[in-house]
Amino acid sequence: MPADLAVIGLGHLGLPLAQAATAAAIATVGYDTDPRRVAELRAGRVPSEVCDGSLTAAGIRRMLSAGFRATTEDAELGRVRTAVICAPTRLGEDRALDLSPIGEAARALAARLRPRTTVLLESAVYPGTTEDYLRPILEEGSGLRAGKDFHLAYSPSRLDPGNREYGYTNTPKVIGGLTPACTEAAAAFYGRICERVVRARGPREAEAVKVLETNYRHVNIALANEMAVFCHDIGVDLWDVVRCAETKPFGFQAFRPGPGVGGHGVPIDPNYISYRGRSLGYPLRMVELAQEVNGRMPRYVIQRCATLLNEHGKSARGARVLLLGVGYKADLGDQEGSPAREIAARLTEMGAQLRYHDPHVPQWRVLGQPVPRADCPLEAAAAADLTVLLQHHRSYDLQGLTVKAQLLLDTRGASPAGAHRL
Repeated sequence: MPADLAVIGLGHLGLPLAQAATAAAIATVGYDTDPRRVAELRAGRVPSEVCDGSLTAAGIRRMLSAGFRATTEDAELGRVRTAVICAPTRLGEDRALDLSPIGEAARALAARLRPRTTVLLESAVYPGTTEDYLRPILEEGSGLRAGKDFHLAYSPSRLDPGNREYGYTNTPKVIGGLTPACTEAAAAFYGRICERVVRARGPREAEAVKVLETNYRHVNIALANEMAVFCHDIGVDLWDVVRCAETKPFGFQAFRPGPGVGGHGVPIDPNYISYRGRSLGYPLRMVELAQEVNGRMPRYVIQRCATLLNEHGKSARGARVLLLGVGYKADLGDQEGSPAREIAARLTEMGAQLRYHDPHVPQWRVLGQPVPRADCPLEAAAAADLTVLLQHHRSYDLQGLTVKAQLLLDTRGASPAGAHRL
């Protein structure tokens, strides 16, 4: 049976869209080049790398019973009215976004693209990517013209994994089309899924929304991280400062420090545009500084660990260290960009004996080696020379940890008085 919608890329972006579309009674097919991922979905399982809490095995089975199909056959792409590219984009070593997954998805779609199809892009990209990178690939591969033969638009993903209040449906959807007709075609599609659609002036404006929203988070977390270091050095309780400051009813939004910044929303600096060798010639200084500040937080945590051990007559070499919570966000197992890995690697290189506990991560490897997993965090904390709370999962008994742990470094400011806080 032909589908109305093809979701291209069944990862952390594509699966929530497919779930929302299926729930809205839109006949949906999911396309992915990874046969293992497709096989897992067909069997009613959540792919192992999609562990952000947005999907469950029961949810996948409901999608399948409602008609959702996962496939590796690109022939399916030629039978839909709407195709949404949800390919992952990550920062490379040169700090440029890797757009090649978008290019691969676009070429697969272009070979099957039919007139009057609506093509949408949701991946995190630079302003201009939809027009300057995606459009030529689609037009060359299909022989069709965007804005004339098919509709083309961009819509930034606004997913917040683990958020119990805002999901795909009730989060306003920003769209920007190549032409007014493209924008309206995109609005007609998303209007079937989302409660509110917000029209941008064009795809570049919609793409810049993603840049602003992502960098807003990173810049403000960087400020909180700098304040954490500053307040510790002068003997001020930062967490009390934040608690008081957030009572201001205007002009302030509370952000909290941590051991580093993870997640799929990487900081985007348009100065690093690699696909056409273009550059602004200057960086977004606030973004660059935020990345620098956030990037050094794992090293600061290591410094605090070594200092605490030293103050209690112990060396990092040979110390038994327990890491609690290794995902990038509370109550999730997703480890994308989590600072826990760098912290663990540095502690290992210093000679520490590591164990970890995370209720959402059954196995964990660092520097190519498995890290022993503790069965009970309270018992493990009592046995460890130092316990480091990297992620505040709801299941953790912070009062008990504060009592049981020989030394507790709380990087999230969640524990009661008595613990050492970041």
